[in-house]
Amino acid sequence: MILNTATPVALLDIVHASEVRPNFPPCLANNFYGIFGQQSVFKISDFACLELLPNSVGEGSVVPLYLPEDGPQQLVWIQESFIDNSLRTPEYEAEVANFVDWLVPEEHITYPDGRAVLFEGGKPAPASLVYRTANSGVVAVADQGAAHTLSTRLPRFWKALPIPTKPVSYLPVPETVIEQVRDILVSLRFDALVAGIVNRISVEQMHKDIRYHTNEDGTSGIASRHSFHHGSRIAAKWLKTQFEDAGAACSFMPFLEGFAPNVICSDTVLIFGHYGSRGSFGLERAPGGNDDASGTISILNVARRIKQTGITFRTNVELVVFAGEEQGLLGSKAYVKELRMRVANIVLMVQADMLAYHVPDEPPQLGLARFIGTPEVTQLVANISAIYSPELTVGFTVVCCSDHQSFHEQGYPATHLFERAGPIADPMYHNSGDLSDRPGYDLNQVRSICKVQFATLLHAAGFDLPEGVNLEELD
Repeated sequence: MILNTATPVALLDIVHASEVRPNFPPCLANNFYGIFGQQSVFKISDFACLELLPNSVGEGSVVPLYLPEDGPQQLVWIQESFIDNSLRTPEYEAEVANFVDWLVPEEHITYPDGRAVLFEGGKPAPASLVYRTANSGVVAVADQGAAHTLSTRLPRFWKALPIPTKPVSYLPVPETVIEQVRDILVSLRFDALVAGIVNRISVEQMHKDIRYHTNEDGTSGIASRHSFHHGSRIAAKWLKTQFEDAGAACSFMPFLEGFAPNVICSDTVLIFGHYGSRGSFGLERAPGGNDDASGTISILNVARRIKQTGITFRTNVELVVFAGEEQGLLGSKAYVKELRMRVANIVLMVQADMLAYHVPDEPPQLGLARFIGTPEVTQLVANISAIYSPELTVGFTVVCCSDHQSFHEQGYPATHLFERAGPIADPMYHNSGDLSDRPGYDLNQVRSICKVQFATLLHAAGFDLPEGVNLEELD
């Protein structure tokens, strides 16, 4: 949506993420700003660059960008999550309509130039709609702080993702790295030791962990794990202690002022989730029992099982839980930047985000990323699921854009594990009722997906049992 008839300062070129190629012309490749809602965003200076695109690239959107010097400068991508039609209730559609009424200049003109008002810290600031589709858009606000404030105004199934102010590198996964994954795929066979290790993951322990995380047991005092809330600090300290009790060496990684830290536990095979949460608009409570305490407890119970068995890995392994996912993958982006600076060699990484819910009458499922990620890693996970968790129905999901995307953009092989081979169907998604004690919340499904994640780690990293210990002696 164009706000005025002034000369544009730039053009936003928006194409599907799957269309990005290593042979993109430099005028595009050097002006890449990231992937948002499966859309790759470039900021270019003229239309002539678009004529250099390969013929194989499909259609996209080219948006003239108007940013007056005295107006908003921070661009924010807003996106509706990929949700099942069952979640499109009249109440929800009213939320979306009210948000659009507030944001669209023709219907809510507060500033003379057609900008809506965003209240940040009690002070009014302008917010201008730059681009809009039925389920996404680009908004210009004053700064990154205003971008985080904007996220509090969104409808329940929407996210606000700040677009960087400078171009970022887009690094395709090197063929040599993909070949390593292919080698694991070719050699993959059922391993009785792997089965013996992963089959003893405890649902009972997961139940204790999730109830602490959501404060359903009344002991943690965590009202919210939103990255700005003090409850997220409690969760971070508890997670660090639990991982360390399981034998890991852990550290906090601060990345932005005001945000809870990443918890990094020791580097070439990674499994990770995010421990932040989001609740209902206007309510402090954000238990995040499914999104993403389910993924967090999966990783925590992998760590516990590693200690119980005494196994050692032949390749370095890292277990990570990120903060800042709900505000735009901020924790994982900061961590990937650090990995790139130290030229880390990563074999693969597997993200667990939302594992616990399935629709009544549907079987336990595992949804794998259709667009964002490395197909070979996704295929490896699918094959491992068939071997070690055959109770899961495996398929693709269009749900996207969790922390694995940060790694995918920087040339690391990655994939995402999700609870459903389809769109989001959890009615408590981004809701203060996201607890474990409710219909459809299934810790047995979490355990089954956890087995897949752990078995992938064991096959990718390689492992050895303690000397003198055999399969029968594994507890």
